[in-house]
Amino acid sequence: MAAKAEGKLIGRITHYYSHLSVGIIELTEGELKVGDVIHVKGTHTDFRQTVDSIQLEHQNVSHAEKGKSAGIKVKEKVREHDQVFRVSE
Repeated sequence: MAAKAEGKLIGRITHYYSHLSVGIIELTEGELKVGDVIHVKGTHTDFRQTVDSIQLEHQNVSHAEKGKSAGIKVKEKVREHDQVFRVSE
């Protein structure tokens, strides 16, 4: 039985750069800040991690707001359409 995703849905993965281990999150339901713990959940993906850095338009930022697409370094492979949940702040 699969574990239910935890936290508040904030967006979904739109792209993954495997050579950089960077996932692009389209933020549809909230903001993301450095230090947040996220849960990435999809058909073949299920892990948690702390957000160490965020990039918008190739610039390091401390947070990204709803409506933006942010790049974050991920510890495991992510796939398009994976859902991203903010577990804690």
